[in-house]
Parts: sequence; structure tokens; C-alpha cells
Amino acid sequence: MIDDLLRVDIVGGPAVAILSVVAGALFLYLLIRRPTLRWLVTSVGALLTGLLLAVLIWFIVIRINHAFGIPIKHVVYFWFAGTLAGVCLAIANMWRSRWWRKVIAACAVLVFIAVGSLGINAAIGLDRTLGSLLGIVARNPITLPPPTAKPHGGPQAPPLWKTWKPPADMPTHGTVGTQIIPNAISGFASRPAGIYLPPAALVPNAPRLPLVVLMMGQPGSPDPSYVAGVLDQFAARHDGLAPIVVVADQIGDPNQDPLCLDTAKFGKAKTFIVQDVVNWAVANLNVIKDPRYRTIAGYSNGGACAMSYLAEYPNLWSNVLDISGEEYPGSEQPSTVLADIFHGDQAAYDAIKPENLLAARKIPGTFGVFTVGSNDLGYIPGVQRIAAAASAAGMSAVYYEVPNGGHVLPALTDGLAKGFSLLYPRLGLSEAAA
Repeated sequence: MIDDLLRVDIVGGPAVAILSVVAGALFLYLLIRRPTLRWLVTSVGALLTGLLLAVLIWFIVIRINHAFGIPIKHVVYFWFAGTLAGVCLAIANMWRSRWWRKVIAACAVLVFIAVGSLGINAAIGLDRTLGSLLGIVARNPITLPPPTAKPHGGPQAPPLWKTWKPPADMPTHGTVGTQIIPNAISGFASRPAGIYLPPAALVPNAPRLPLVVLMMGQPGSPDPSYVAGVLDQFAARHDGLAPIVVVADQIGDPNQDPLCLDTAKFGKAKTFIVQDVVNWAVANLNVIKDPRYRTIAGYSNGGACAMSYLAEYPNLWSNVLDISGEEYPGSEQPSTVLADIFHGDQAAYDAIKPENLLAARKIPGTFGVFTVGSNDLGYIPGVQRIAAAASAAGMSAVYYEVPNGGHVLPALTDGLAKGFSLLYPRLGLSEAAA
């Protein structure tokens, strides 16, 4: 029951519409009272107060301080202003009213805040389910087909797209679910990982497929629906072929940022990804074991981790997909991280930054795609610097700006699409573009 509730679609589903109708009915109830001059002045004053507060907060937070670092859609402001106006109207109903009107007004405050939050989230579109918005993973255990005994053909074998013949009964879409990955080495308290199995993985005698380990942002959750939506489209064009994806949780507690590291404060997040997750995936998924066909990927916080892990462990994977990645772990509050985690040791902090890791070693033979929203002004310079550092270290690096992607849903989905369009030939899943 709880997992079903956490899986409710709060972007494309009816949740926002239903709550909006309830909120509208409550708004009308609170607005319509015995028509007196006092109530007219009170209600109009309450509504204007809410709207003025919205303008003031919006101006200070968005226009002056650029808190989000990217342009915010006007529809977000309308949701925000409507929420504050409704809350102020409900508060006005607390005075000179019957007890039941006070109770309804108190409930209305919660409804207005809920519908406003869902409306803003729907406008941004990054948290598709209630569980994702709350940072809670809904359990949906996936059935994993056993790995085939047949190994991958080796370096001289023809690419998979040349030899694969899909059976007639192959599913038209992949499947997603959750999997608890044992933390035997790290002890890191992660949330269940999301798993995506493409159509070609769901047939008897399935071929071994490339592995992608993907990490999402913070706050966020290991939700496989976004990458599944993108890869199902690629699979439809390439005979069901797509990578098997593990959306791993490098965060644990959604209210903290483990910084892609092993620390006493947050646990061994790095060891969890580079050992526990990789070992489990190779042992339990029908993936090609050759690291040449392995990709580490991430969005935002996960992008910083992805680049850090490839730079530090180039023997584990040969490809990286960095989507709107932070320039380095803790880049949003470096002074706090320096004090709390590195105890003021700037040299130790600098040593773990991807740009410095890349400067200390060469990684020829690796391939990377670095994407960022064209209007994501707070992230563009950092992504550009990391792409340049990767190229200087010997990586074949591609930098791409998602048109008007911001740091929200278009940046993620279009970044995934661009990344896989370039990765597919390298992973043997499609012919190289002319």
C-alpha cells in the first residue's frame, strides 16, 4: 500500500489536477462569507499580502541572489504566488469565525502548500513520483534473468549490432525495478538501486550487454524511469539493444551529501559504488565483463561522482557520461566541506577534485560526454573546465549544451539522449554515424 502510494505519478498523472480541484473548492469556501465591508477589506488584504510576499521573495531569492543559478519558468511563480495567496486567505479565516471554519482553514493551508509544491514540481518535472519527491524509494523488486554462460566475443569479435538477431517474441519495451545491493565491503547504507533491463535482456539466451552505472542528484533518488524512457527509444531503433543500467544510490540519506567519498561522517560511499555495486553487477547481471563496455554516468551530484570515479579508477570503466555535473564534490558549499570533512586541509580537499585527479594522470582510450543546459549559468563553466581537463588527460571528450535545458528535466533527459547517441557505436550497439 505504501509502495503503491510512493509510485503515484505526480507529473503526468492526475494527482496535481485532483488536488487543484480540492484546493479550488477550499479557496472558494474560505473566500465566500457574509458580505460585509470588514470581510471585503480583510479578504482582499489577505490576498494582496500573499501576492506581495510572493513578489518580494521571488525578487530577493531569484532576481537578486540567483539562488537557483538558472532562469525559472513563469508558471513556477504563478504556482508560488497562488499558494501564498491561498495560505494568507486561510489565515484570515482563523479570526472571527466558527470553530469548524477554523479547522477547515487549517486543513486548507496544508492542501494549498501540497498543491503548490506539486505544481512547482510538475513545472520543473524532475521528481516524477511521490517517492522521488520525498527521497524515498518505492520497493519494486525486479526479477533478474541469470547471466548466460556464453562470454562476450572479445576484442576481435564483430560488434553486437552486426551479430544480434532479435526473436519475434521479444518485448517492445524494457523493464524496471528495484534491487537491494549488498554492502559487504563498504557497509554504506544505500537505498535500493533502480535497475533497467532492455528488451534484448528479456529473451532466452540473451546476449551479454554493456553495463552503465548511473547516479542521480542530491536531493534525489535512484529512479530508473528517466533512463528507461530514453533507452527504450534507442532500443526500438536498434533491435532491442541497449545497456543494462544500475541506478545506484551514492547518497543514502537524501538530506546529506556524502561527497562521492569515503568519510567518517557519511560512510564509504565511494567504496560502495566502485566495489560493492560493480562487483554485484558483474556477478548478477548479464553484462559484458570487459571494462571497455562499461560506463559510469551521473546527473548533477552524480555527475561529479562519475567523473571522480573514472579519473581515480580508469581500469574499472572506459566511458563517462557527465550530465550537468558539479565541478567537484561539495562545490555548492566548499567552505563548509573544507571545515567539516577536511578539517581545514585545503591540499587534501584539492587532491580529490576531478580536475586535479585528471592533471595527475593520463587516461588514453577513454571516452566522455559532458552535457549541460545552455542556460544553466551556474554549471556551464565547471562542466567546460572538467571536459577540458579530461581532454588534456587523453580522453576523447565531447562537450554539448542542451538547448534551454536549465538544471532540470530537459537537461537530464536530453543529456542522456545525447550521451547515448554517442556511446552506442562505442558500446557495439549501433553502427557508427557517417
